This record gives sequence, C-alpha cells and structure tokens, in this order.
Amino acid sequence: ASAMGMNVLAYNRHGKPGTTDGGIAFASLDEIFRKSDVISLHCPLFPETREMINEDTISRMKDGVIIINNSRGLLIDEKALRDALDSGKVRAAAVDVVSNEPIKHDNPLLGAKNCIITPHISWAAKETRERLMGIAVDNVKAFLAEKPVNVVNM
Repeated sequence: ASAMGMNVLAYNRHGKPGTTDGGIAFASLDEIFRKSDVISLHCPLFPETREMINEDTISRMKDGVIIINNSRGLLIDEKALRDALDSGKVRAAAVDVVSNEPIKHDNPLLGAKNCIITPHISWAAKETRERLMGIAVDNVKAFLAEKPVNVVNM
C-alpha cells in the first residue's frame, strides 16, 4: 500500500497507537475504521476478532470504504457486509475467504453489489509457490545433512 502512495495505518496487539515502524503508523481500531479509505484484514481468528467487521463497525467507517479480507471468513459478519455493499455504504469488497468453505449457495455475499470472491487462493502467486518449493527443498537437504530445520517435534 505504501508503494502505491497510500498512507498506511495499522493495528495489532503489540503496536502502540501513535507510534510508527517502517513508515507504518499504528492506530486504534476505531481510528482505522473512521479514517480509512481501504481496510485490509490480515489477522487470525480469535474470539475478539470474530465478526470484527459488523453492522456497528461498518457504521463508523467512511462512506465508500473498500474492504479486503485475506485472513479468515469469520472476521466479517457477511450479512452486514452484504447490506452495506447493497446500500453503497461500502463501495466494494474483495474476499479471499468466506465463513464456510467451500462457499454455500446461500452465502449473503453471493450476488452482492461490487463484491469479488476468490476461492482462498490469493496466497498462491507463482512467486509464493516457488518460495515454498525452495523451502521444502532446503528442508530436505538440511535433514539429509543431519541438521534439520523447521522441526515440529524432536
């Protein structure tokens, strides 16, 4: 986002609002909801993040916000997002994940205005797959050299 000239605000449990790191300004979730033109989710699903995008949080967002979800489908209340897309409150959404996968025929986002749904493959760029194959080859080489890496159990 920074490379495209965007001013990046970020929230995480360890970033203190008002501080910066590498050109990224940390902010509260409320500030992100109020100020952002684009909100992109890249977080795990925990009880406190479940449906973090919902009717209430959407109401606090700028009119015309764009929402992207590359994390977990249950971060979004899909009915609330559908309503916000159809009303124009949310300009567009791009989701790589949905609440139930494979997607069910009655998912509220199917047929929603300005919504792109991809089948949980945004991680699968050619470069990503090449990097993963390189890691696998390096792991096998290290194992054969009796110096295993990325070990789960010894």
